[in-house]
Amino acid sequence: MPKMWAGRFKKETDSGVNDFNSSIAFDCRMYRQDIAGSIAHAAMLAEQGIIPEEDCERIIDGLTGILDDLGSGALQFDPAAEDIHMFIEAELTARIGDAGKRLHTARSRNDQVALDIRLVLRDEIDEISGLLEKLTQTLCEMAKAHTETIMPGYTHLQRAQPITFAHHLMAYASMFLRDLGRLADTRERMDECPLGSGALAGTAYPIDRALTASALGFAAPVMNSLDGVSDRDFCIELAGALAIVMMHLSRFSEEVILWCSWEFKFLELDDAFATGSSIMPQKKNPDVAELVRGKTGRVYGDLVTLLAMMKSLPLAYNKDMQEDKEAIFDAVDTVKLCLSTFEPMLRTASVLKGNMRAAAAKGFINATDCADYLVRKGLPFRDAYKVTGTLVGLCVDKGLTLETLPLEEYQKLSPLFEADIYAAIDLTACAMTRNSLGGPAKESVGRQIAWAEERLRGLGQEDGEGMPE
Repeated sequence: MPKMWAGRFKKETDSGVNDFNSSIAFDCRMYRQDIAGSIAHAAMLAEQGIIPEEDCERIIDGLTGILDDLGSGALQFDPAAEDIHMFIEAELTARIGDAGKRLHTARSRNDQVALDIRLVLRDEIDEISGLLEKLTQTLCEMAKAHTETIMPGYTHLQRAQPITFAHHLMAYASMFLRDLGRLADTRERMDECPLGSGALAGTAYPIDRALTASALGFAAPVMNSLDGVSDRDFCIELAGALAIVMMHLSRFSEEVILWCSWEFKFLELDDAFATGSSIMPQKKNPDVAELVRGKTGRVYGDLVTLLAMMKSLPLAYNKDMQEDKEAIFDAVDTVKLCLSTFEPMLRTASVLKGNMRAAAAKGFINATDCADYLVRKGLPFRDAYKVTGTLVGLCVDKGLTLETLPLEEYQKLSPLFEADIYAAIDLTACAMTRNSLGGPAKESVGRQIAWAEERLRGLGQEDGEGMPE
């Protein structure tokens, strides 16, 4: 394919340089956005009297035909093309002649690619947000079914206090809601149109940048033309938000992996979302969760790639910036793949409530409630803490639990203990009395679910919006 910029050069580009320089293999996915930007640009040029109206009509008809043919497969991308922009412009010129050569008036590939990638990522954010919303809604639905499913809560991976499975799920719902907020913030900041920035210094043609920005659904044009072509903050910010999404998915995956082990056995994955071993017939492996955990590092790498790529670049555009697309597209694709696979894996898993309850019965996770019992009877907390710690040591020595320790043993350490201590340290009571905002009690978790679902419906977005009463 002839080079659009070949006039300055006396020799053909080395074939190895052609391959090294080409980005068509990965930027071809932007063809819809590239054509949409070109249609908006052509319409503006005609509106401003920069090109004839009849040329604009031929350009738009030609671009629409290319869009249809690429979508149907009638037209294939040329691997010899330098990039998607040159491929479409060359194809347009081949189809409609000299009118096609007018399209690039008052435009550079620098502002063209800056536009295309914003348009692509805007759409990708919407898709990823939809997947996150679906996962968060699944967590809410699962939580509704497990507001009384007692399990141990952990600190340092040691059994700590009794909570409910619903409470645990809603912690992840809160994380994913924050992820949705970060994605929305990123989308808002990228909602400026760079088209019309030219190579770096705008143009002497009487263009209307507000017109093209509005036609493409942007809130406004980018204010500075140098920044318009050299900014990739939005790629970095999106990669950062996606890295946090993957961090949350990885933490959740780690717990799923633990919970599926025989040491925990809190979950049983559906056969459709587990794999077996080539040699050990008893194995049922949580490969989906393990792959999500592994792919997290890949997205982190994409973020570091973008940061390292941009850290030393002078203004304005530099060819280094061609590396932005492979990194951010990989991050986007990885997150979409992980979210779309993780959600059905979780939704179809069986929750082994009996095993959760049995684990909660071990490890003295009601010890804090025992101390609180004494505090309610008037003993200072530090004294109550010491008494309870002594009781736990006694239970360990005797092979008992706080629930099975005889009352007389309690009363040897404090006369404040009465028969109602056993009701106070009942695991269900321990969880259900923790009705403070954000706690594991059924009523509290119900408020958390209502709050999350309200957020998912698009309500409660103002700053300072609190939990529903």
